[in-house]
Amino acid sequence: MNEGESEPVGIDDMSIHFPRLYMDMREFADLRGADFGKLNKGLGLSAMAVPDVHEDTATMGAMAVIRLIDRNGLNPRSIGRLYLGTESALDGAKPTATYILDMLTQRYSKTHGSDCFRTCDVVDMTFACIGAVDALHTTLDWVARSSENDERLGIVVFADNAKYDLESPGEYTQGAGGGALLVRRNPRLLEIPDCVGVSTTPVHDFFKPRRRVSLQSVVSSVLELAKETGQAIDDDLLGRMMEQLPQSAVRKLSIFSHGETAVNVHRDEPVFDGQFSNRCYQDAVRQAFHDFRTKAQKNGRIDPDADAPFTEQWSRIIMHLPYAYQAKRMFPDVFRHDRRGTPMWDEVEQLIGPNPEQPNGSEEEVAAWERARERYRRAIAKTPQYTEFHNTRIEKGQRASSLIGNQYTGSIFLALMSTFESDFNEATDLSGLTMGLCGYGSGAKAKVFEGRVNPKWREVVAGWHLFERLQGRTSIDQTTYESLHKGLLETSVVQPVEEFVLMEIGENGVSEGARRYEWVTV
Repeated sequence: MNEGESEPVGIDDMSIHFPRLYMDMREFADLRGADFGKLNKGLGLSAMAVPDVHEDTATMGAMAVIRLIDRNGLNPRSIGRLYLGTESALDGAKPTATYILDMLTQRYSKTHGSDCFRTCDVVDMTFACIGAVDALHTTLDWVARSSENDERLGIVVFADNAKYDLESPGEYTQGAGGGALLVRRNPRLLEIPDCVGVSTTPVHDFFKPRRRVSLQSVVSSVLELAKETGQAIDDDLLGRMMEQLPQSAVRKLSIFSHGETAVNVHRDEPVFDGQFSNRCYQDAVRQAFHDFRTKAQKNGRIDPDADAPFTEQWSRIIMHLPYAYQAKRMFPDVFRHDRRGTPMWDEVEQLIGPNPEQPNGSEEEVAAWERARERYRRAIAKTPQYTEFHNTRIEKGQRASSLIGNQYTGSIFLALMSTFESDFNEATDLSGLTMGLCGYGSGAKAKVFEGRVNPKWREVVAGWHLFERLQGRTSIDQTTYESLHKGLLETSVVQPVEEFVLMEIGENGVSEGARRYEWVTV
């Protein structure tokens, strides 16, 4: 380090926790009458992680942090910050991070005291799938202000349950899990410079609104359920009930306890437009890469006159993966944008022709251009130039995603872990190489940044055993999957051992909705 330069900050270690249960994608394809080849060969899906009855966002996050603390022998009192990125929060006001902190306190109070996390700053950060990247960047800034007398350690947590409606077009991308990043100065794994490209656009490609539920719809659903069970129900009964239902009876329904005729409720399953979301992802990523390149040139991080395209300077590229092949399918536009005017792109155009030009005409012409642009993107993806680029720089990140599914905020870090461990297993030397990272969150925002691999990375990755642990999971059948999805099971499919368990959720009074967790040994 030269005089006047600050010490590097970044990720010192990381951990991933995933449920013990999974559903094989072939089983899922049979259940839905889907084409397994399209899901597996086309999208890269082999299995989806499924939370058991005792698991939720908080337990998955807590288990990941415990793995990180124990592996590194951390004193809980030295952890000054624990920021959680999630879009599966358990409460509208109380941060899910406080539930994680409660479990951590239970776990370490015997050895470090009941107040061992009392001075730890916690918060939830939500921006769809990019919340954990936001949590990382703000924690990097905080750690960078460390001094010799104030050695700051921060942990960034990510935990989500990527759950979609049954039989919806997003169901096959489901997954779940949690993870944790140890952020400090002079990290052994990945040094992250202070340069971030950003693209933000207020769109509605994927969101989880408060849905309005009327008393009439609740009563109607109950009557329909009664019909399905074989009970004779008069079709006019609903109208008569709604006219004659006394206010006192309405108040006995807890969600209508103040006499409302409708209430707002939250559901984990999103409202989304898959094709529109893909376009938003593609546009945001391209713009964020452009913004990063502009900023990096200004501060001298890259040479504007270098012969190699910008993305060629990154040995690995880590992307947010809502499904395993998302980067493979979406990155060709960045590949094209970064190589225009180069001999390589001249070769590509000889194979597939020039890029369709955007018209200034009618909506129909614009729609036709968008379809043509999509076909062109697919054509790029099939060229030998792009195939070689993808196989050397992106492919390793999708291996774990293929076995777990979407982790929402954790997907980019699962790809990072998958890449590191794959290179470790293949005895590749990454020391000193630079990785590009790109996160995306619907709504929509993309962030591009980079990291330099520390020479000590192998000693860190040696303790992960990610793919080995994935082999020890339990496969579930179609009936069990749907029962878990609907919340019909009361006991766990696999008995919890050496983990935190959601024991109960309060139902009445000031304890309504409060969650209680306990560590289970047997």
